[in-house]
Amino acid sequence: MSRDHRERAKVETSPTPRKPRLRGRLLLVSALVLGALALAYGVSSRGPSGMVWVPGGTFAMGCDDPNMVDARPWHDVKVNGVWVDRTEVTNADFARFVAATGYITSAEKPLDPKAFPGVPAEELAPASPVFTPPSGPTPLDNHARWWRLVPGANWRHPEGPLSDIKGRDNHPVVQVSWDDASAYARWAGKRLPTEAEWEFAARGGLDRKEFAWGDEFRPGGRYMANTWQGTFPADNTLGDGFRATAPVASYPPNGFGLHDMAGNVWEWCSDWYRPDTYGASLKNNPQGPPDSLDPNEPNTPKRVQRGGSFLCTDQYCKRYDPGGRGEGDPGSGACHLGFRCVKSAN
Repeated sequence: MSRDHRERAKVETSPTPRKPRLRGRLLLVSALVLGALALAYGVSSRGPSGMVWVPGGTFAMGCDDPNMVDARPWHDVKVNGVWVDRTEVTNADFARFVAATGYITSAEKPLDPKAFPGVPAEELAPASPVFTPPSGPTPLDNHARWWRLVPGANWRHPEGPLSDIKGRDNHPVVQVSWDDASAYARWAGKRLPTEAEWEFAARGGLDRKEFAWGDEFRPGGRYMANTWQGTFPADNTLGDGFRATAPVASYPPNGFGLHDMAGNVWEWCSDWYRPDTYGASLKNNPQGPPDSLDPNEPNTPKRVQRGGSFLCTDQYCKRYDPGGRGEGDPGSGACHLGFRCVKSAN
């Protein structure tokens, strides 16, 4: 499970002050122009289809949000240039992979009885986590109040056996584990990004900004990412038009021409997760720590997830910020968890 399943509620003591309307419009125009130019550059440059060249450089990685202790402090990191998928991997992309290889995802396999001695066979059936909103106001102290392990949930049936992906070819594939994402990347001749590569790409050339597009959540009143609106977890007002995943590229690209680097679905990275990583982080092309530690579940190794999802909200989890970090069991997916790939220049 990713961090937004567990993080306690953040109480907002005062409303966010409104920015002048003209400034919001200027920020929006700037973001759109930068994104269009970067997208044009990525398409015109010769490189892998569907990928954008992100030049290397040094940037400030992390954040100063007191609620994100594992994403602090700010520290300078240098990364090499890399090709990055313009969008998250879609259902159509993943279907081609499965058709070509016959791959079976983690969620489609029964649990290993050797790893769960004494558990009844019916409880070892293939299953995966699905967000299930409660019927009314709910305390935010236990994510189990809105998550269920649903038998038959997998990438073809994201919300359970009665759901499907018809009409969702261009939505990001979900219910994929780190193992599944890594297998797809190898088949495609790519790899998963390091955490540092992902954050550099997500920031789009902007330094120390709160969001991937600047410092204002809705410049000019426009939604820039697929996140939660309303009272979490019971009331989704659908302000941005989407109850769950949105088709990829539904929102403007960032300064490098990349879509959905905030919200929509969490994205797997190659690094092991530790909350103390930044205290000893390497400065040049960090590959992450050699092992994992999640103090909340010390016996379960975790891989890093980035970008937040359609379930993220200031009320509970604001980790759609480019510096926000999440983590998850590499053998488990969820209905808000996908990925994108990268490819080194050489």
